[in-house]
Amino acid sequence: MSVERVFAQEYGRAVAVLVRVFGDIDIAEDAVQDAFTVAVRRWPAEGTPPSPAGWIITTARNRAVDRLRREAARQDKHAQAALLHAGDAPAEEGPVPDDRLRLIFTCCHPALARPAQVALTLRLLGGLSTAEIARAFLVPEPTMAQRLVRAKGKIRDARIPYRIPREADLPERLEPVLAVIYLIFNEGYLPRSGDRLVREELCAEAIGLGRLLAGLMPDEPEAIGLLALMLLLESRRPARTAPGGTPVRLADQDPRLWDRALAAEGRELVRRCLRRGRPGPYQIQAAINAVHSEPPTDWRQVVALYDQLMALAPSPVVALNRAVAVAEVAGPGAALALVDDLDLDGYHVFHAVRADLLRRLGRDAEAAREYDAALAGTGNEAERAFLRRARDPLD
Repeated sequence: MSVERVFAQEYGRAVAVLVRVFGDIDIAEDAVQDAFTVAVRRWPAEGTPPSPAGWIITTARNRAVDRLRREAARQDKHAQAALLHAGDAPAEEGPVPDDRLRLIFTCCHPALARPAQVALTLRLLGGLSTAEIARAFLVPEPTMAQRLVRAKGKIRDARIPYRIPREADLPERLEPVLAVIYLIFNEGYLPRSGDRLVREELCAEAIGLGRLLAGLMPDEPEAIGLLALMLLLESRRPARTAPGGTPVRLADQDPRLWDRALAAEGRELVRRCLRRGRPGPYQIQAAINAVHSEPPTDWRQVVALYDQLMALAPSPVVALNRAVAVAEVAGPGAALALVDDLDLDGYHVFHAVRADLLRRLGRDAEAAREYDAALAGTGNEAERAFLRRARDPLD
């Protein structure tokens, strides 16, 4: 297994374990990065160890202890405190499932602003670079770097505890925690940059966190709804790409390639949510994807569900997705009228949807310009190849 793959799969888990050991995010993150630097140098010559994750955690822990001892000798009280904290931890660290969830709840403390909560969790749990997170938030990289530094400083200075909150405190933390897990999944499902259409390791990480959260809060329908949504989306992954790696639209996918077990599990979770009678945005999105999972899609039902979603959580992106469904019921002209009312200029999916509607209406020159705008808005090479393939015949 390559160092890059281990990094993608284990970075977040390793950071979470080291935060528990040392009680400090900066120390944990630096130590894990040091461990991967050592791995890059040694593994090609010595071979990948039998337990790559354990090797990274152990190496990171040893590096952090060595660094803290040096700093403690210089009367650095912060280093002395962290070293004492490490002394209370078990000598050998393993993949403790709740460590990642504890770190998410720490990052989603109410003392932090929502953008900082999401950005910090994507950095620590998702292993996303500062540049990737900056692109997700549509801000310059230096701005995002400052936000991350301030967020970690606030956690340290406010002594925000590294633990799962008391049961009474869980509801106020739930919304940002759900948002963070879904953003990690989305970055895996359709990365904003790179040459891969899917980052499977991020999808798996998010689904694992979703299962943990649903187990922690089994009576919270939105936690169940998010897990159902991710499972239903993941069930279609085997059919999402053509042999060359370019995306395949839902309408063109071969349902025989879908993962039936994941789809069935997702649909059962949706039924559990419906029985609760407490609808929320993630549950409705899961219900929409449950309709898609049993072809042919009942587009009228999808539009009705989007109407419900717009009533609960209106946004231009939800309205855009609703317009796509309207196109299947009332035609591209009706959908284009809805899309043209949206203020989403610069969002590449908006331009791609508008381009497709214009193409279906025979307005090829306008469609070509919209495809160009969509191409300019995404750095994902697989997605760019798909857009170019749709655009080229228009010339």
